[in-house]
Amino acid sequence: MTERTRITVKTAVAVPVETAWKFWTEPKHIMRWNAASDDWHTPRATTDLREGGTFMSRMEAKDGSEGFDFAGTFTEVIPQQRLAYTMDDGRTVTVEFEDREGETSITETFDAEEENSVEMQRQGWQAILDSFKRCAEREAEAAK
Repeated sequence: MTERTRITVKTAVAVPVETAWKFWTEPKHIMRWNAASDDWHTPRATTDLREGGTFMSRMEAKDGSEGFDFAGTFTEVIPQQRLAYTMDDGRTVTVEFEDREGETSITETFDAEEENSVEMQRQGWQAILDSFKRCAEREAEAAK
């Protein structure tokens, strides 16, 4: 078996780690932010947030032209600190949450797939992470 390329994307979100964790893990929130561009959306999401639990996010083009399920199994769940999972295609992902005095640093590292370039994958995952940041900050502000 060949070793996979690992890709890391990062952001800092102006919300407490408890809020970031909730927005990252709850399906009602995932459906609001989980898209790399405005012409895609996530109409369905499920999460069984425990080690051995599964998750699925249905990602679709808004025009209905294409879509796919992003799914896997959690291998580690440390609330407000770390998530690790294996996607259904066998690739692994870790997501680290670090509390930085009311702000949350998120670092996501994943195995690259072989169909698309590393740079394209980095840009896509970073775009979704940036969408998470915008949505979490907007919703936290609206809740004040």
